[in-house]
Amino acid sequence: MKSQEIRSKFLRFFEDKKHSIVASAPMVLKDDPTLMFVNSGMAPFKEYFLGNAVPKNNRIADSQKCLRVSGKHNDLEEVGYDTYHHTLFEMLGNWSFGDYFKKEAIAWAWELLTEVYAIDEDILYVTVFEGDEEDGTEMDTEAYNFWREHISEDRILKGDKKDNFWEMGDQGPCGPCSEIHVDIRSAEEKAKISGKELVNKDHPQVVEIWNLVFMQYNRKANGTLEILPNKHIDTGMGFERLCMVLQGVQSNYDTDVFSPLIREIETITGKNYGGNEKADVAIRVISDHVRAVAFSIADGQLPSNTGAGYVIRRILRRAVRYGFTFLNKKEPFIYRLVDVLSKRMGTAFPELKEQKQLIENVIKEEEQSFLRTLEQGLVLLNRIVEESNGDTISGEKAFELYDTYGFPIDLTALILSEKNLKLDEKGFNEELQKQKNRSRAASEMSTDDWTILTDDAEEEFVGYDTLEANVKLTRYRKVTSKKEGDMYQLVFNLTPFYPEGGGQVGDKGYLEDTHGDVVYILDTKKENNVIIHFTKNLPEHLNETFKAVVDAKQRSRTECNHTATHLLHQALREVLGTHVEQKGSAVHSKYLRFDFSHFSKMTVEELRDVENFVNRRIEGKLPLEEMRNVPKEEAIAAGAMSLFGEKYGDTVRAIKFGKSIELCGGTHVKNTSDIWHFKIVSEGAVAAGIRRIEAITNDAVKDFYFENNRAYFEMKDLLNNAKEPVKALQVLQEENSNLKKQIETLLKDKAKNIKSVLKNELTEINGIQFLAKKLDLDAGGLKNIAFDLGSQFDNLFLLFGTVQDGKALLSCYISKELVSNKGLNAGKVVRELGKYIQGGGGGQPFFATAGGKNPDGIDEALTKARDYLI
Repeated sequence: MKSQEIRSKFLRFFEDKKHSIVASAPMVLKDDPTLMFVNSGMAPFKEYFLGNAVPKNNRIADSQKCLRVSGKHNDLEEVGYDTYHHTLFEMLGNWSFGDYFKKEAIAWAWELLTEVYAIDEDILYVTVFEGDEEDGTEMDTEAYNFWREHISEDRILKGDKKDNFWEMGDQGPCGPCSEIHVDIRSAEEKAKISGKELVNKDHPQVVEIWNLVFMQYNRKANGTLEILPNKHIDTGMGFERLCMVLQGVQSNYDTDVFSPLIREIETITGKNYGGNEKADVAIRVISDHVRAVAFSIADGQLPSNTGAGYVIRRILRRAVRYGFTFLNKKEPFIYRLVDVLSKRMGTAFPELKEQKQLIENVIKEEEQSFLRTLEQGLVLLNRIVEESNGDTISGEKAFELYDTYGFPIDLTALILSEKNLKLDEKGFNEELQKQKNRSRAASEMSTDDWTILTDDAEEEFVGYDTLEANVKLTRYRKVTSKKEGDMYQLVFNLTPFYPEGGGQVGDKGYLEDTHGDVVYILDTKKENNVIIHFTKNLPEHLNETFKAVVDAKQRSRTECNHTATHLLHQALREVLGTHVEQKGSAVHSKYLRFDFSHFSKMTVEELRDVENFVNRRIEGKLPLEEMRNVPKEEAIAAGAMSLFGEKYGDTVRAIKFGKSIELCGGTHVKNTSDIWHFKIVSEGAVAAGIRRIEAITNDAVKDFYFENNRAYFEMKDLLNNAKEPVKALQVLQEENSNLKKQIETLLKDKAKNIKSVLKNELTEINGIQFLAKKLDLDAGGLKNIAFDLGSQFDNLFLLFGTVQDGKALLSCYISKELVSNKGLNAGKVVRELGKYIQGGGGGQPFFATAGGKNPDGIDEALTKARDYLI
């Protein structure tokens, strides 16, 4: 059975069971601060489990893209070494929100597996929760008895809290679960040991394929459990593992999910899968990782140095280094796999086809960049090896190479072993642990349970129409972190405060009670469909009505910038072409940032045309036309643009200014004339095929022109109020250039004179021509003299010192003959003598420099140079 049919049969089965079939949510989360990525099928539905929203249908089924490479669920380092762990995987799931429960979930799972997929029940095992004394939970006898209706009791196993109790996090909805395991070993292997002995023992052919979670508890901050008012079903079946079972193979990588990618890697690299274990691991790593990276980029997350972007970059770099090390690929090639991936999975996930060119461009550029890093790292590692004493490289040096330059530690260890050297792994791990401890301490946070003040859980956002409202506090909680200290999160029955989202920052403002006491709102965010207000102080009178007031000036400036991003998007598509698509935005009160797909740097003329296009719409005084709570299909049919990577509900809000119409939940000006003026301040590359524009509007433009005007008159004043300041500057530049040439000529003459004097000062020590002297030259002059003398004398050892801008500089030159015959090394010399000038440096064995902050130490360094020849 092909993988596409396997997926389709799952969805059709649950559609027949009255489930709504929904598309996979974007893998990159934008409104859940507890997760970077969707790491399980339930993550997009957390708001339903928490009771913060009501689903359109209480029964849902889907195939959800998931990524497990960070935090609690991290399978990254196992990927490639076994047959069933992945970074990205599909989770087939069916969900019940307060509808059916254990009986139906178990019966339907059994029906699907044994009747629809025709899996032999003799290879299946199930587990149930055995209970936990610490939690005060008993064995899940209800699930056990339901399973007895379908499978023999000797195949129902009891599992502990680790394997059979599922939790969303440290707090929140949770409950016991039943796992379904499959034993695909040969008959001979089964005769040696029963499958029940291998369940949950990490055996590659006895694996879990489906987990049925029975959400019936809520975990409180103090660890205790309380019964949920509504019970839910959350199931997740590993699509890749199911394909392995149904296609009769022993590895996920032998299924048609991965085999086309593996064949393409074989073609590109000339390596045969199955021929060499290390190469096989590399091929598995690459075939897995390209899926994770491609889907992330398609969902709007580009590789970067922070947050989710760093995770994606790390995955891709892991793939590159496996190709570099074990497949001998020293040039980009992973991007060539995207074509195969989009053909195989583009039907189920059309974003792969639609974003194919962008994905290829980004991956190729990242590959090129990291391959350059590897080359640089090899040079630095060779230098470390040259300077080392003994057969062991310090863990501290290896960690610096890893942390500062991004050079993989496993590659360091491999290269050292090839040179018969050892790595101080203990020292490296100690440095790595120190870094992790620092990072953990900085992000450590504790969150109290919500204190509920009213049962009214309804919450309404009124900020589109007003900046002030009388509100009631419905719940609050305390959050403590090392970075922020104590903070309070407040939730109201209604609020005018816009929560951060769609690139727009959250509102700030204040609360005022009837006694005149004021509490400042420092930020507003949305978490699992709840608008949360952040404050340093808890209001004193919790049960009173508060006047909630948004900072009008900040909101107005932010609205100007948000509306400008819509007009900018329209302008770019008009000026550059309809290939332009928004790839990210940041809307602040002081500026806006807009990322978009485009293949080249914008010209001055194009930037001017874009500015003019936007400003004409501002001058045109276009009114805001808003459509609220309209069906998504209706808004799209009306011409509204939707963005890749955004999660939209069944009903949406569309914003229209003239011919610009987009789906958007942000706040906007009532008329484009409110923006006053639009000015681009920068344009540059973010990644291959992605450009970034930063721009300003309204008061920021006024400040911009005021500052430029002030700078203009200051410049004119410095030019003696020249009538044509540009021409006056050109004259100054020409004069400066001529003077520089004259100085260079004088310095060359000076150097020639010095060189003729220095020849006579050379001293022979043990057959070596030696000179250590302080000179009044810059770094370039010292180098020129050193190389000039080096071309005239063999066996030359020179050390020059000078002072530049109050800092000390040492330059060392050693003839290549001395480097090879005597083992002298200029880099080592300047590093050791650099301590006298309170500095350091390095370079090549025959020429190196060091800088320091103590010019008084130059004379002692010059004196000590003689010791290298005695």
